[in-house]
Amino acid sequence: MTATYPAGLARPTRHPELVTELVTDEDAFAALGPAWGRLHARCAAATPFQSHAWLYSWWRSYGRRGRLRLLVVRAGRELVAVAPLMLVRRPLPALVPLGGTISDYTDVLLDDGDDGRAAGALTEALIDAARTALVDFREVRPGGAVEGVYDRWRGPRRTLRDSPCLELPAVSMEELIARLPSKKSAQRVRAKLRRLTALGVQRRTVGPEEVDAALDRLLELHRMQWQGRKVTSEHLRPRFREHLVRAVCPMVRSGDAVVTEFRLGEEVVAVDLTLLSGSLAGGYLYGAHPGLRQRKADVAVILLDACTEHTGGGRRGTLSLLRGDEPYKHHWRPERVVNRRLLMARRRTAPLLTAALCDATVRQRGREALQRWRERA
Repeated sequence: MTATYPAGLARPTRHPELVTELVTDEDAFAALGPAWGRLHARCAAATPFQSHAWLYSWWRSYGRRGRLRLLVVRAGRELVAVAPLMLVRRPLPALVPLGGTISDYTDVLLDDGDDGRAAGALTEALIDAARTALVDFREVRPGGAVEGVYDRWRGPRRTLRDSPCLELPAVSMEELIARLPSKKSAQRVRAKLRRLTALGVQRRTVGPEEVDAALDRLLELHRMQWQGRKVTSEHLRPRFREHLVRAVCPMVRSGDAVVTEFRLGEEVVAVDLTLLSGSLAGGYLYGAHPGLRQRKADVAVILLDACTEHTGGGRRGTLSLLRGDEPYKHHWRPERVVNRRLLMARRRTAPLLTAALCDATVRQRGREALQRWRERA
């Protein structure tokens, strides 16, 4: 692999048995795939959004030439730490994680067997790479590997609250039903499951060779279900479709994702994409035909029943409903887990940290004012 270095990092930084590199070349990023995958498997805190397939695909759809900043720490031929970053200029010069707003969690990868040296080497490399930029990690799940970098940071740093995520235990559907607040609620869910059986809704896991077509159906159904209502506009754009297909196909092959189709007869009426890692399963995106509601089929029950197929038996610790605090999610009595925003600066870039904190305060007050207005309305 060929690595390139900006001024100030003319050659790899060597630690005992460790080599730290700054990768800015897209082809070198692509070549990291196999070693990255092995590190991802050795990092218990990793989510699907830190997989090489997801982040490399995201870069190809959303990255900007000359902005890639991958910090990698090697022990021999193996990666022991990775910080997947890019440089942005606005609203402030900052190093931010790859993945953008379409990723529910960001983080670094750190080998679970690290004795502290890899985390220290990654921290020192990040301090060098930041130079005149702020380091801004949004949407960090509590317990994320980047907390090891934050704890070692030499300079100004701050932690802010970020988006809420709702999480359920990784148990079977029957155990989730048993968690409901009343017998009547449980009876209603069981009646909905019987209704799906009576309608003849069949589900099928899609094989790797069928993922492309299945994701096209998912996005079309997603567009139909949200027609006339507020929808995340990015989900309807060609670049998002290209990213999803490019990322999910290898993730299905490696077991990091599963695509499920739901049929009534020969018609596909819903498609679900669930992303997987060793620690969690997350329902990322789905599309459902509006006619399902007319048939009194509960889409939330359909999807949750399918997701529990990948969490039962203690294989994963969490069934994540991912970002968002929508009322329908609360029906299942999830735990509210708030992501964190980790801001780190060098002493000479402390004014950037102050500016970011001021901006965050203004935005939070604006959201609170809007919420009060909505409540009064």
